[in-house]
Amino acid sequence: MKVGFIGFGNMAQALAAGLAASGALQPGQIGACARDRAKLHRNTEPHGFLAFDDAAGVAGFADVVVVAVKPYQVEAVLAPVKGMLAGKVVVSVAAGMTFDRYEEILAPGTHHLSTIPNTPVAVCEGIVVCERRHSLSEAEWQSVQALLSHVGLVVTVDTAQLGIAGTVCGCGPAFVAMFIEALADAAVKHGIVRADAYRMASQMVVGTGKLQLATGQHPAVMKDAVCSPGGTTIVGVGELERKRFRGAVIDAIDAIQDKK
Repeated sequence: MKVGFIGFGNMAQALAAGLAASGALQPGQIGACARDRAKLHRNTEPHGFLAFDDAAGVAGFADVVVVAVKPYQVEAVLAPVKGMLAGKVVVSVAAGMTFDRYEEILAPGTHHLSTIPNTPVAVCEGIVVCERRHSLSEAEWQSVQALLSHVGLVVTVDTAQLGIAGTVCGCGPAFVAMFIEALADAAVKHGIVRADAYRMASQMVVGTGKLQLATGQHPAVMKDAVCSPGGTTIVGVGELERKRFRGAVIDAIDAIQDKK
């Protein structure tokens, strides 16, 4: 299978890196085009990915074409290659571009799927939220799902929930990074070397997430397991509750949804 990216920004680069790192694809099976040719070569050549002059080059090369330009650019970028895409599997990573919108843009009968990945796909620990409604054949869907599974958890949602799922999974890494930074700052304040503080905080987040996925435990149960009666952790939990830690997170998600 060959995968081509129309647009090669941060998300496309993260997906390409994950697919190569996981061994799902060899570097020569990955190609891309982008408006800034010099930047494209800087981002492809060191990894062994192929660089193409335009979307037609990508469409001619790839079995799976990933649309990775800004949402407002999608229609104009795909217009010249609509005919070529009719025989391909088209996977979108453009936020807000749903099945119905692509039905308007692409040639009739084109097989397409809308997704929202997050940046940890670069290290094969991401999430790829897929719109449940798509036009892939069963065999194509199984093939694409298997491919994406190499870079993270694949979740399907109804169209109405695609936006909120994308917000939680796509914006969430920024919130987690802020939490890691805050924990590390606190550790440094109390004498831990900065590099060690970052490593410890990051591994704590990774380990906690993996523990929840492995056990399926409710987060409250996991929290309770660490909070001994009269112990230290419950003191910190109480302080976070007084500062509206959980409420602040929910407010942040609400603010993003209100902006859309």
